[in-house]
Amino acid sequence: MTDTSSKSPQARATARIIAPVKRSLGRAGALAVVAGLLWPVQAACIAWVIAGWAAGETALTRTALGAAGFLLAGLVRAALDARAGALLFDAADRTIARERAALLGREIRAPGPDSSAAVAALVVQKLPMLQPWITRYHVAMTRTRVLPLVLLALAFSQSWAVGLVLLVAGPLIPLFMALVGMAAEQASRRQMDEIGSMNGMLMDRLSALLDLRLLGAADRAAEDFRDRAEALRERTMAVLRIAFLSSTVLELFAALGVAMVAVFVGFSLLGEIGFGTWGGQMTLAQGLFLLLIAPEFFQPLRDLAAAWHDRAAGLSVVAELDALDAADRIALIGSGAAAEPLAGPLTLAVEGAAALPGRAVPLPSLDVAGGEAVALTGSSGVGKTTTLAAVAGLVPMAGGRVTVCGQALDAGTADAWRARLAWLPQVPHFPDVTLAEFLDPRGTGADPWPALDLAQARHIVERLPEGLNTRLGESGGGVSGGEARRLMLARAVATGGDLILADEPTADLDPETAALVIAALVRLKDEGRTLLVATHDPAMAAAMDREVAL
Repeated sequence: MTDTSSKSPQARATARIIAPVKRSLGRAGALAVVAGLLWPVQAACIAWVIAGWAAGETALTRTALGAAGFLLAGLVRAALDARAGALLFDAADRTIARERAALLGREIRAPGPDSSAAVAALVVQKLPMLQPWITRYHVAMTRTRVLPLVLLALAFSQSWAVGLVLLVAGPLIPLFMALVGMAAEQASRRQMDEIGSMNGMLMDRLSALLDLRLLGAADRAAEDFRDRAEALRERTMAVLRIAFLSSTVLELFAALGVAMVAVFVGFSLLGEIGFGTWGGQMTLAQGLFLLLIAPEFFQPLRDLAAAWHDRAAGLSVVAELDALDAADRIALIGSGAAAEPLAGPLTLAVEGAAALPGRAVPLPSLDVAGGEAVALTGSSGVGKTTTLAAVAGLVPMAGGRVTVCGQALDAGTADAWRARLAWLPQVPHFPDVTLAEFLDPRGTGADPWPALDLAQARHIVERLPEGLNTRLGESGGGVSGGEARRLMLARAVATGGDLILADEPTADLDPETAALVIAALVRLKDEGRTLLVATHDPAMAAAMDREVAL
């Protein structure tokens, strides 16, 4: 077992991400190394055949044997490279899918401090950057550890002068690669931060687009977005400048190394240089072999240098995943899985405090019976929404308790308790499904029209071009705010929940539309549903059985 206690947080995070696919990466690296070792075999075949031609060999046997060896090694090499590539891309796909599922599952059950836009940017734009890191960097590192040493040993076996040239020129590439790579990693992290910030800004501006137009601030918002886009462009160009700079430096050293080998071999074959070999004059076969393996000596180092920028981008994503994983979260009570409704008559009793990261929000003492309608009132920030979340088991408790249906609300009862709830959020949200699917969240196939009639939303659906087959989009495009609120209410009715939790159901609505929503909630109460409503609206509070001021 590897001891990771002394590793840095980033190293531990990297090891965690790579561990499930480490075997696949190892196999791919081994196959790539074997494929690389076949090139000296091919080079030897070429040098042997050409040396025979130069010596006056006219029989085709030598040429046929050399060609067959070259072709066979090439076919095996291609097959090994293809298999290694398949293993690498499969490992990358599995890693991205696993991290995406873990990230989304964690954010759904225990939201962190990052905005939904920042999380979306990480899921959609940044996680795919792990693919080139996995598919290129790890195999390049494995090849660099083996192939240059083998090729250097082969070069020394033929000419100590050529081996010395490669020995001096080779280490310069990793040296400058490391120096430039540190700057590239910092530039990549700044680029990742800017991508997340830009997505968050875009979501904020889109959600407030109507207000921006009413306030005449649309041009200012567009200007801010242009400035942010320009900042992202500058940071992206900074990454590219570093990439091009490092490539230029590395190609220069590789070109110089190959050129020095070519000059030495050329003058040796011309008889102008009489040293550098282990005895005697350099032969044509030796010279051709050295010329053919010299570029391949630098190739793994060049591949690693190119993949070093993929490593920088990948480590930036890993660092962001690690930071998000370590962030304080509001833990969901229970597993969030579907469950049978909690048995027993509906009762609700609250006393204690709901814990949020860094602070505890006092909750009011509540004792709600089945069929009762209660309004929670008070100024903004006093804890009305937190109370509703605590009743639904969406935030952890710090002391006190919530009792539902005569049982404590805990991990064992939370999922079954939520099966008896219907939630009416303050901000309408529509998933990417048809209205028919949206109004049937439990998938029972029940007729949605009675729920639409109770919420006075039938005419809203009937006037839509595709009726119940309409997809409204996340913010309810195609309907007004009041109509979206009534569609959300119809969904709450269709769930069949015994307790309706409504968070500011009349917020930002005109008096006429607010009256329709209030009337629909009153009809729910008359049908025997229990209501717990957080509101600033005096008319909404007056329509309930009683009011609890926080």
